[in-house]
Amino acid sequence: MTPSQAFAEAQNLVDAFRDEAAKAKIQVHRLRGNIAVLEGSGGNIAVLTGRDGKVFIDAGITGSRPRLLEAANGLSHEPISHLINTHWHFDHTDGNQWLAEEGAAIIAHVNTHKYLQSAHRVDDWDFLFPSSPLAAIPTQVFTSELALHLNSQAIQLRYYKPAHTDSDISVHFTNADVFHCGDTFWNGIYPFIDYSTGGSINGLIDAATLNVSSVSDKTIVIPGHANPVGNRQQLITFRDMLSGIRDNVSKLKQQGRTVEEVVAAKPTAAFDPVWGNGPVGPDFFARLVYHGV
Repeated sequence: MTPSQAFAEAQNLVDAFRDEAAKAKIQVHRLRGNIAVLEGSGGNIAVLTGRDGKVFIDAGITGSRPRLLEAANGLSHEPISHLINTHWHFDHTDGNQWLAEEGAAIIAHVNTHKYLQSAHRVDDWDFLFPSSPLAAIPTQVFTSELALHLNSQAIQLRYYKPAHTDSDISVHFTNADVFHCGDTFWNGIYPFIDYSTGGSINGLIDAATLNVSSVSDKTIVIPGHANPVGNRQQLITFRDMLSGIRDNVSKLKQQGRTVEEVVAAKPTAAFDPVWGNGPVGPDFFARLVYHGV
C-alpha cells in the first residue's frame, strides 16, 4: 500500500483533527513575557498579549473558535491584531478567516500565501483542500526573514527552507526567549512529512538541526504538536530520532527491499515506545521516510 492507502484504512487525518477540535477543551499554558500557549485546536497556538493587541501564532481549526476566544480573552481583553501562520496546513490556518474577522492582519511565508490562494491536494492525507476565502489569505508575506516589534517584544520570523513543507517558518520572541517551531518539531510523537508541498525527511532533519542551534538551555520551545512546552534537549532527542530512523530505512532500501519489506522489518521499533502513539503511527512514518531516502 501507499502511505495514503495505509492511512485511509485507519482514519482520514483531516476529518479526525476537525472532529477532535470541535469538542476538545482548550488548555492554557502561561509561559513568560505575556506569552501563552493554547492547546487543543489542531496545532499549538501561541498568543502574545499587550497594548498592541493579541498576536496569534497559528489559527487552529475553525470549530474551536468560541473556546479559543474564551481562552484568549482570559489572557487579556485587548482586540486581536495579528496572526502569524507557521505554514499552510489546515490545522494551523483553518481559523484564518474568523481571526481576520476579529481584526487580525495575517503574516506568513510567501509559499503559505500561494497554497492558501489555490486548491492543493495532500496525497498522503488523500485530501484535496480548496482555495481559501479571500479573508483567510495572508496580507503580509516574506521570503527569508522578517522582524516585528509588538507588545514590547522583538519577534523574528525565519524561513527554514523545505522541511515539513516548503512553507515552514520559526517565530522567535527574542526578549522572552520563546521559540515556536511550527511543525518542524513534534514533541513526543512521530511527525507528518508533506511531500506533496515540498517536505522531505532530510529537510526536516536539517530544520531540526537548525532548531537545536537556534536555542539555548533556557529557551522555552513550542512545538507544532503534542506536549506544548518544550526545551532544547527535547529538540535534540527529536532530531536524533529522525536521523536514526532515516538511517535505518535508508540501509534497508539500499539493500533493494520494497516499502512493504521495510515496514515489516520495523525500522522504527527502538523509538516506538516513546514516539509511536500519535496520529502518525510507526508503519505510516516508516513509509513516509522510505519515500524520501
